[in-house]
Amino acid sequence: MGMETNWAAEQLQTIRTLMERSAVYRRALAPIMLFAGFAGGLAAAGGLLFHLNSSRAFGGLWLSVALAVVAGAFLIARQQALKDHEPFWSPPTRRVAQALLPPLLAGLCLGLLLVMLFDHGVELAVSLIWILFYGCALHAAGFFMPRGIKWFGWIFILSACGLFYALMLNWAKFEVNPHWLMGFFFGVLHLAYGAYLYLTEKGKNAA
Repeated sequence: MGMETNWAAEQLQTIRTLMERSAVYRRALAPIMLFAGFAGGLAAAGGLLFHLNSSRAFGGLWLSVALAVVAGAFLIARQQALKDHEPFWSPPTRRVAQALLPPLLAGLCLGLLLVMLFDHGVELAVSLIWILFYGCALHAAGFFMPRGIKWFGWIFILSACGLFYALMLNWAKFEVNPHWLMGFFFGVLHLAYGAYLYLTEKGKNAA
């Protein structure tokens, strides 16, 4: 009984801390989104410029960028935590990481499997898989972060599902370049969301 009481108290404290740190996460999220958007845009431009069109070249490029973005996001979040005199690897941060990990890991494994099995022709499918599972990761993290991140995740989930249906059922009468697709979702949308967070946060501070 005592252990259950301690566990419930710990969970309640974690939830309370998450609510208190919502503004902190929002401030950290804006530069992370802008950084990810710039990285995604540069990756798309590089893939198009250097014609990295084979499955392995495509996968290698975007996985490298993903690792760079994760490392950059870690450094940005850590810097924000130090600035606000907050512990970085706190229980709320662990909750967010635990929510992100399963969808991201599933998308990584499925994408890598396709890239390893096929030399050509799966780039678009890999793109949609990564967009879908990334959206799932954002939605899962949205339970512990500002509410807008859940809606941002839904954009990825619904768009990936819609494009899957459109392409598989031949509803789309045009070819979609996977680099353009990845550049739009991981470049343009992240820049737009990061700018929105930055401007709304700036407006709150001015008020």
